[in-house]
Amino acid sequence: MVEFRIEAKEKSRNEKKTLDSVKPQKLSQIKSITRARVKTGIEEFDRVLGGGVLPGAVILVAGEPGIGKSTLMLQVVAKTGGLYISGEESLEQIKLRSGRLGVRNPDLLFLAETDVDVMTQSLEAQSPKLIVVDSIQTMQTDDLTGTAGSVGQVRECAARLLKIGKSRGIPVLLVGHITKAGAIAGPKVLEHMVDTVVYFEGERFGTARLLRATKNRFGATDEVGIFEMTDKGLAEVANPSKLFLKKRVKKVPGSVVVSTMEGTRPVLAEVQALVVPTQLAVPRRIGRGVDYHRLQLIAAVLTKRLNLPLAGFDIFINVAGGLRVEEPAADLGIALAILSSFKNIPLDDKVVVFGELGLLGELREVSQAEKRAREARRLGFMTIISPLKFSSLSQVAKQLLR
Repeated sequence: MVEFRIEAKEKSRNEKKTLDSVKPQKLSQIKSITRARVKTGIEEFDRVLGGGVLPGAVILVAGEPGIGKSTLMLQVVAKTGGLYISGEESLEQIKLRSGRLGVRNPDLLFLAETDVDVMTQSLEAQSPKLIVVDSIQTMQTDDLTGTAGSVGQVRECAARLLKIGKSRGIPVLLVGHITKAGAIAGPKVLEHMVDTVVYFEGERFGTARLLRATKNRFGATDEVGIFEMTDKGLAEVANPSKLFLKKRVKKVPGSVVVSTMEGTRPVLAEVQALVVPTQLAVPRRIGRGVDYHRLQLIAAVLTKRLNLPLAGFDIFINVAGGLRVEEPAADLGIALAILSSFKNIPLDDKVVVFGELGLLGELREVSQAEKRAREARRLGFMTIISPLKFSSLSQVAKQLLR
């Protein structure tokens, strides 16, 4: 339960809406508004947003602690010449981080403040191209009781920032914390209020970072931005496949390259498997970067359709590079990686696989097969194993592991 004060205000007659102002309008009577998007200068970020930031749009950027949210926002401000408002760092700390990232623009505006009312007064004299608030959970207003980060404070502060952005046509980027369960901290209404919600994800100790949109009123939600964390900040990755395959060890059993789709782009990734005799009554099935239940299903299909005695073996699966593969097109790659490790037979280095695996051992077609195959050939992979050529898992096993 969250307690907050409500003050009722009587509207004057001039403030009361007339009947004409609330009269419904036909679609043909509504005026069209065309607004040009603002380019942030970071193509991967613009891709996820739908081509840039719309004036007045409010965007919520969430992610794990230390994943690089503040770094990305600082680079966006440096490219656009916006205003960076921090409730977590002092101005001196921000300058140190700016120097490490190579930000040299002396005209950038920074403000270290947590009071939304003070912030609003400061913005009256400023007209920045873009506003970044890092983070919304640190903001508060004296009009409500409760500490910063409470449900009432987060909701009210977000509403006031949204009003500023909409009324003045300034894009507002809000950095949000997430809980242990991976949900955005604060009330769920926060995600409903904003125009776009994007998640910044990846392994904290890895270099790959993925930016995904889960809500976008002004664009699609199937695009993914891919970055690499460096000592100079986040670098855009033009060729994601090379990033995830650059440390691949060849001619080793249990390694398979799969073609997966990240948004509208095909990305090649390495699936690694290790199958070893178990020392437990119940064998372990551990997947890193893949769904656990999907791994259990694939192991059951291999046991039933190929007569593999996997009940006495532990199975460990890893997607190299920190990428998480959730689409069914990776089923065939996971199955072949397990089979390769179990048989101790390496696959050809120039083989790429993709396809959904059914419970009967059949291979089902997946979307954008030609696009996946074209990307594989462009990177030098000569053999494409897919449902377009094979109809069952047993056929693929005979072809590759004979």
